[in-house]
Amino acid sequence: MVNLNLGLLSGTKNLKSITVGFRIPYYTQWGQHLLVCGSEPVLGSWNAKKGLLLSPYHQDGELIWSGSVPVPAEFECEYSYYVVDEERNVLRWEVGNKRKLLLPDGTQSGHLVEFHDLWQTGSDGLPFRSAFKNVIFRKSWSLKIERPRGVAHQELHQEDLLADSVGVQFKVCCPNIEEGTSICVIGSPLKLGQWKARGGLKLNYTGESVWQADLEAGSNRETTVDFSHSQPKYVVCSDGLMREMPWRGAGVAIPMFSIRSEEDLGVGEFLDLKLLVDWAVESGFHLVQLLPINDTSVHGMWWDSYPYSSLSVFALHPLYLRVQALSDTIPEDVKQEIEQARLRLDGKDVDYEATMATKLSIAKKIFAQEKEIILNSSSFQKFFSENKDWLKPYAAFCFLRDFFETSDRSQWGSYAHFSEKKLEKLVSTDSLHHEIICFHYYTQFHLHIQLSEAADYARKNGVILKGDLPIGVDRNSVDTWVYPNLFRMNTSTGAPPDYFDKNGQNWGFPTYNWEEMSKDNYAWWRARLMQMAKYFTAYRIDHILGFFRIWELPDHAMTGLCGKFRPSIPLSQEELEAEGIWDFDRLTCPRISRELLEDKFGASWTIIASIFMKEFQKDLYEFKEDSNTEKKIASKLKSSLEKLMLLGIEEKLRQQIFDLLKDIVLIRDPEDPRKFYPRFNMEDTLSFKDLDDHSKNTLKRLYYDYYFHRQESLWRQNAMKTLPVLLNSSDMLACGEDLGLIPSCVHPVMQELGLIGLRIQRMPSEPGLEFGIPSQYAYMTVCAPSCHDCSTLRAWWEEDEGRRQRFFQTFLGSNNSPPDQCIPEIANFILQQHVEAPSMWSIFPLQDLLALKKEYTTRPAAEETINDPTNPKHYWRYRVHVTLEALLKDKDLIAVIKDLVRGSGRSYPSQELEVSELKGTVPEKQQVVADGLEKAPQTNGISRKETVAVL
Repeated sequence: MVNLNLGLLSGTKNLKSITVGFRIPYYTQWGQHLLVCGSEPVLGSWNAKKGLLLSPYHQDGELIWSGSVPVPAEFECEYSYYVVDEERNVLRWEVGNKRKLLLPDGTQSGHLVEFHDLWQTGSDGLPFRSAFKNVIFRKSWSLKIERPRGVAHQELHQEDLLADSVGVQFKVCCPNIEEGTSICVIGSPLKLGQWKARGGLKLNYTGESVWQADLEAGSNRETTVDFSHSQPKYVVCSDGLMREMPWRGAGVAIPMFSIRSEEDLGVGEFLDLKLLVDWAVESGFHLVQLLPINDTSVHGMWWDSYPYSSLSVFALHPLYLRVQALSDTIPEDVKQEIEQARLRLDGKDVDYEATMATKLSIAKKIFAQEKEIILNSSSFQKFFSENKDWLKPYAAFCFLRDFFETSDRSQWGSYAHFSEKKLEKLVSTDSLHHEIICFHYYTQFHLHIQLSEAADYARKNGVILKGDLPIGVDRNSVDTWVYPNLFRMNTSTGAPPDYFDKNGQNWGFPTYNWEEMSKDNYAWWRARLMQMAKYFTAYRIDHILGFFRIWELPDHAMTGLCGKFRPSIPLSQEELEAEGIWDFDRLTCPRISRELLEDKFGASWTIIASIFMKEFQKDLYEFKEDSNTEKKIASKLKSSLEKLMLLGIEEKLRQQIFDLLKDIVLIRDPEDPRKFYPRFNMEDTLSFKDLDDHSKNTLKRLYYDYYFHRQESLWRQNAMKTLPVLLNSSDMLACGEDLGLIPSCVHPVMQELGLIGLRIQRMPSEPGLEFGIPSQYAYMTVCAPSCHDCSTLRAWWEEDEGRRQRFFQTFLGSNNSPPDQCIPEIANFILQQHVEAPSMWSIFPLQDLLALKKEYTTRPAAEETINDPTNPKHYWRYRVHVTLEALLKDKDLIAVIKDLVRGSGRSYPSQELEVSELKGTVPEKQQVVADGLEKAPQTNGISRKETVAVL
């Protein structure tokens, strides 16, 4: 388990104090150093500039860093290791929990106590996340503490230790251990059982999944301890996580609104999650994944079905309220209304507007009956006290939105600008509209109760509830009203052209003002994550690339093509001029000739030119001031349709004019006219094709440098400022949606921070592949055959004959024609590829699981798609066509899914199954820290020996 060859320690022994030494193997680059920083002044008080700098030496092919420092008796603290440069600027740090330094009992003045550690990566901290600690491994974490951590056995006290002996303390973290099982250390000496588990050194449980035991090591003739400089009295060997087979699990994904039950009113409801948890457990799943569930009621119409456009990042969506559960004394006429609504709204798809209107109407009737009882209850008072910081602004915003009939706060008169004084006046108990304000409190209170009940049920049944953290908030939201300084309101977020859309995506959210957010250590983000953690034990970070850099568009853009990355290093005018590029007006403005207009619009070109353009040279045109942005063009086009007599082709005409506007090579920075950004896919523009060869070659080189090299260090630094704050804000397990144009810095940072990535087979991150190969996925990934942003497995199979044939040939090695339909055998094969993948998680959309049974494939496959990313006004309304109650009764489908999960080696929810399968695999039900078992390969300088020496 541990190599006890001791290295030279820096510093001298202080006989009037205890000397604490540190030793850690770690590979660094030239100019990098390791230091220890901790909670006490002697280790810098968490100031890396004042930490203990370690010295390097080579031993057995490893680079070892060591150092020592005198400390007083009974000293204790927390500490971590950091990589720094020559000026002690922090380059990276350990991501796991802070280490605890506790001196062994019996340590006396003059003793040297050495701590032998291994570098903690982000993945080392995953077992301490609530998903594992409180759900999957919850029984292990409830073990009885056998003795406090750091306390040595009596036989190792000073009076008992021989002069040439050393007290060795073994520590290992094992978060997943069966009841009645113990951990032992085995080795060649008699005290370690001579490689037999029966006689090994049994470790004691010290809490927080840490196991510990002590041993008196004899003279050098009996041990492999090398005292080349000074002999320690105690060696504390922390061997990180137990080196066992990696834990792997499976889950199901479905949007909250898509769930169907016998009780719901036209849409999935929080209490339906209890049925979904039951089905997940029956089917062998440890996880249920949802889309965002925050309130999106911005427009008061079906546009609000878009779950990623939050009205509030704290408030839950009233859409998911079960009105039947609001009271035990609902009047009979209201009960009848509820039943009628249940039948009326039980359609194929979600009717967003009718469902919202019905639920709010019924909730108001019940509220009128019981408001005094609820609002004066201790449970409501506790909820209000804990949530008032966001709840009061949310209720006030909802009132103003409904009063002014718009969420556009510029139309709210004196309330357009938020202030605490105005807020308190709006929500005061003596205001005329106080009852309306209280209704919004009331709905949030019941949503909290219902979701909390479902979340508790999931935890108790060993199922992780996984939420979704949207990358943006709506421009007209509570958050931008209360904290406008945290957002860049003159911009929009989106994504550059990709698999989904050649014109890129424009999500319409304002980008974040990270500089302003950093001033209070990202308090808004921390509060947001803490709120999520009340209900979820895991979460998906939507578009994690946005924490490295965001695709930023001007607020006058409608499409997503002409953007730039923020932050990024632009091309300066001086840099371009040095390369022989100087005609900036030519490169930043559309080059529109009469010939081009005639070719694009035919005989109608003169009408188009007269409305939107002006001639500035003979047969050369530029856009007029009132038509020089996409939003201006769209507005003018709408008002000019009669004149154009083109009422039937507005969308096509708008896109053609947009194409002219976007035909540029460089984008000038609106805040600094001497800075420029290469337009995405600039080589496709007519403007670029008309350039001379020197300009083309120069701009192509600068383009690839800007998009693929120039920004990497900057983007890494940006992510390392923000992502650790998110991860440390809660103990939820974090997964990152890392699809799209991936900078090379992203995956190393995710690995370092312990973030789990996403792999979709038809959107491989590996260059040159048409299909991802699940058997080659890394462990720190979630693999899935499809997701909410693409077509389902069945639709994907049926929509492209050529791709279907290539897939069939690639994975089945067959030149035969595959079936046109995604029959259950095809679905089973593809799902089996994923469930057998090395990925930590295989998570399957419910639609893909239903494809395993023929009777669930009668609905047209295209109707099962959740989202169409190319359509900014897509209606998010898919509902599963079978109820959860019916799925629970379908034992045939459950049996097929069970067989898939059980045959893959993934963890199965049934504890009885796990115990019975493990019986007989380990002697005497002991998990043994044995020779040759090792973790997956580590990077970032971490040294891990494949074979380890044991005493």
